[in-house]
Amino acid sequence: MWVLQTPFSVKQVHFSSHHYYSTHRYSRPPLCFFSPSTTTTEENKNNNQLIQSLCKQGSLKQALQVLCKEPNPTQQTYELLIYSCAHQNSLSDGLDVHRHLVDSGSDQDPFLATKLINMYSELGSIDHACQVFDETQDRTIYVWNAVFRALAMVGRGEQVLDLYAQMNWRGIPSDRFTYTYVLKACVNSASTVFPLQKGKEIHAHILRHGYEGRIHVMTTLLDMYARFGCVSNANAVFSAMPVKNSVSWSAMIACYAKNGVPMKALELFQLMVLEAHDSVPNSITMVSVLQACAALSALDLGRLIHGYILRRGLDSTLPVLSALITMYGRCGKLVLGQRVFDQMKKRDVVSWNSLISNYGMHGFGKRAIQIFEKMTYQGFSPTPISFVSVLGACSHAGLVKEGKTLFESMVSKYGIHPSMEHYACMVDLLGRANRMDEAIRIIEDLRSEPGPKVWGSLLGSCRIHCNVKLAERASKALFELEPWNAGNYVLLADIYTEAKMWNEVKRVKKLLEARGLQKIPGCSWIEVKRTIYSFVSVDGINPQNEELHALLLKLSSEMKEQGYVPQTKVVLYDLEEEEKERIVLGHSEKLAVAFGLINTAKGETIRITKNLRLCEDCHSVTKFISKFADREILVRDVNRFHHFKDGVCSCGDYW
Repeated sequence: MWVLQTPFSVKQVHFSSHHYYSTHRYSRPPLCFFSPSTTTTEENKNNNQLIQSLCKQGSLKQALQVLCKEPNPTQQTYELLIYSCAHQNSLSDGLDVHRHLVDSGSDQDPFLATKLINMYSELGSIDHACQVFDETQDRTIYVWNAVFRALAMVGRGEQVLDLYAQMNWRGIPSDRFTYTYVLKACVNSASTVFPLQKGKEIHAHILRHGYEGRIHVMTTLLDMYARFGCVSNANAVFSAMPVKNSVSWSAMIACYAKNGVPMKALELFQLMVLEAHDSVPNSITMVSVLQACAALSALDLGRLIHGYILRRGLDSTLPVLSALITMYGRCGKLVLGQRVFDQMKKRDVVSWNSLISNYGMHGFGKRAIQIFEKMTYQGFSPTPISFVSVLGACSHAGLVKEGKTLFESMVSKYGIHPSMEHYACMVDLLGRANRMDEAIRIIEDLRSEPGPKVWGSLLGSCRIHCNVKLAERASKALFELEPWNAGNYVLLADIYTEAKMWNEVKRVKKLLEARGLQKIPGCSWIEVKRTIYSFVSVDGINPQNEELHALLLKLSSEMKEQGYVPQTKVVLYDLEEEEKERIVLGHSEKLAVAFGLINTAKGETIRITKNLRLCEDCHSVTKFISKFADREILVRDVNRFHHFKDGVCSCGDYW
């Protein structure tokens, strides 16, 4: 049950203009005072026509002067005046019109009250919009929807939900606009304890009142579930929709792309193109499809999609072009991403950020900094995301000095207050460089409680340098902040394993089991001839499984003759060394590499994507294979790109 609370008064009162001025604290005096008996009907008609004509001509000030002489403006006259105030972005004139409405007694007209709320919302004065709502006695659904929209636009979702509960309690029926506003409010209600539960309750209202056939309502519902990561719920809504349009198809594709199911996003896009003849993919659709290609490093599919974009004439849309830059970068083709950027006739900060991020992920930190500096030189103001990208680039390349200088410039030069994500970047930068004292000092100097990203960065650095003491401190905080995140437990167990603290390893594993958590299995993807193949560690499903293992055993034997020593410390079990070697040989990225060697032409680059951090043994093995097989191998793990060629990795063993 919802608690009926609202920051607004719901008491209905009749007030005079004196009451209105005294309670609203307007700084300007009343627009004018008039005597209703001084004008004739014909004069009223002429004044109304003149005011409307002046508004249409954009002469708002003159229209307001005529308004002083007119005691009985029509509803259409007020509507045009209100629209003109919003169009000319004049809050002061809007307040004048509002005062005239109160003086004439027209402020209780629900239609005009709705227009006033919309005007104040567009002018950024939400408090005035709420006051209009509070003082409107005849509260039709249109007035309620207007205030829902105003509050939802500024992210005050919890207030929308409180008012929605009041509206239901009063017995005012919702319409399709109501449902779209309150569903969006669920996503924006940060202070609400159970926003998803409220969304499900609204879903029940929608079904109970027969709105499941309204495309706009159901698409908004689908999007709400997608934003909460409820892919199955979103898919159920999508599947049940009797009619779908481009927006609903795009929303479901985006749901898959943004919630870790990129293969499904590409499958659904293919279905949309082949079967949904009335729903043509638009620029929003293509952004999500490109994100799915990027997630899978599906270069051939990405190129195919690029061609489709060119044929459809969508290559002039900035979000699509930025997504293309990112896609090529994440597929290992920096040159193609740079080419898209260079050919753009118009750029925005998002396209610059995409390019910076690309170079950073590939380990080219200095190049990323150069692009950042060029962006600012050309007059583009960096955003918080710009700094996340460039600081991440510094971290991957070990550019500590440069990263610290950029971090300090956020406030001093650009007036951007660092968020937890920026502090996490700095902890990662210092931690990777084994400057743990400085990293922990950043955490201790934070004015607010460090978030999981900050502690996660520290724990990741402890994994690299096997710092047990700090790892225990970071994991303790993470277990409280993210008790459901199995990755934190696994990282700590990895650190204990490397330190050969087997009792502690067992303790962490028992903690995992007690909380019903499971280690995320390693999974790798490879694209061969526009088909994407996936592998999990010790995969027994793939028909080429025996052939893959035979090739890996042969390569392992040859590598040992050249000095390769299996790094079995990544195995979390106290087993015989031979058994540990068998386990690491079955890691998903090794299977994907072997599959690529068998199924691609000699000399062809092998591109692999992995869902976890590349382990030390796989890194070592891939270096050997790149030399023995004379192949360039690109592996993108959860953190960065690794370019293997001639037995060397682009990361310089720093990752």
